[in-house]
Amino acid sequence: MVTGALLKSTKSSLCLLQCMKTLAAQSRSFTSQLNAQQLAIQELTRNYTNDHLKPNASKLDLQGLFPFEEIRQLTKLGLMGACADKEYGGLDLDYLSLTVAVEEISRGCASTGMVMSIHNFLYANLVNERGTPEQKAQFLANFTKGDIGCFALSEPEAGSDVANIKTTARQDGDYWILNGKKSWVTSAVEGAATVVFATFDPALRHKGLACFLVPLDAEGVFRGKKEPLIGVSAVLRAATACDLTLEDVRVPATCLLGHAGEGFRIAMEQLDQGRIGIAAHAVGIAQAALDTAISYAKERNAFGKTLTRLPSVKDRLTDMCILVETARLLTYRAATDVCTKNSSMAKYVAGRNAAAVADHCVQILGGRGLSTKFDAERHFRDARGTQIYGGVTDIQKRLVGHYLLKEHNAL
Repeated sequence: MVTGALLKSTKSSLCLLQCMKTLAAQSRSFTSQLNAQQLAIQELTRNYTNDHLKPNASKLDLQGLFPFEEIRQLTKLGLMGACADKEYGGLDLDYLSLTVAVEEISRGCASTGMVMSIHNFLYANLVNERGTPEQKAQFLANFTKGDIGCFALSEPEAGSDVANIKTTARQDGDYWILNGKKSWVTSAVEGAATVVFATFDPALRHKGLACFLVPLDAEGVFRGKKEPLIGVSAVLRAATACDLTLEDVRVPATCLLGHAGEGFRIAMEQLDQGRIGIAAHAVGIAQAALDTAISYAKERNAFGKTLTRLPSVKDRLTDMCILVETARLLTYRAATDVCTKNSSMAKYVAGRNAAAVADHCVQILGGRGLSTKFDAERHFRDARGTQIYGGVTDIQKRLVGHYLLKEHNAL
């Protein structure tokens, strides 16, 4: 009788365990396996990167040349409107497909990857998802065919503190009049239009923000000079960022994206996407640094053997591999389950890991790691920037902690 009861209890436990496994499998929202579409995009962008980007990346960087031809080729591939609706010239891809594409492009040329990431995640996706049909016709259709879009949020006194935006928006009949200054606007030198966040009532703080679509050739829009970053050893030298000054810029009321007062929410939701793009960008740079280190270590001899046979170098390469893969998994997870906590975790880890991997790469190459004749120093410079733009790591860590405690009702 004891044996029968034990057997019955065991069968019940096994049945319960199987049910739990089935429910867990059904509720799982992320898998590290890419689907057929995502694999196709990965192969397409990887081949393009190997054939066209990697051979020219150093030249673009050293000469500070904006990647016009590379962006034109990506446009022909449909990747400058990756997630946009097909009726406006897009490919209607999911976020993970775009993430994979940004990673691969950034692996070949970080500057090109940055332009592509900002244009898609912060501009095209926003217009595609929130724009009216009229707004899409004006501010999206041509932006899947070659025009570059920008995202103007930061200001001299408002970076992470979005509610402190000083740019003003005053309604005048069927128009809004914009005045203010925006900082660090990626691709604004070459861009055709930008998203602008402004306050129509400073007393309301974040509740007084509105979001506008502004042509960069509009009267009263002045583009500053390209900002040099980190002195002579600039990050992303082939990409551009500049200030935008708005002086009595009149835009039709039809250029208001969403409703007045929704600006803060729009900015936060779009930054959730933008952080995924920067994380993918960082993963691509980290992978490039790992590839560079392995290629060099396989060929370089020291103490009668290749560097790959030296324990210290092998340990560094192992650490680099782990850092790349953990960042990649967090980034892919964020792309499949978009929320502030996930995107902030991805950007925090990917940025820090990219910087660490690039540092290992320089160390493995030794003196050559400091030479502009080798790719290691470029990866080192480019990786450092991923901890700053799109939201500094300090803020990302605070966001993760806030939403973690919120999930557990512990605030």
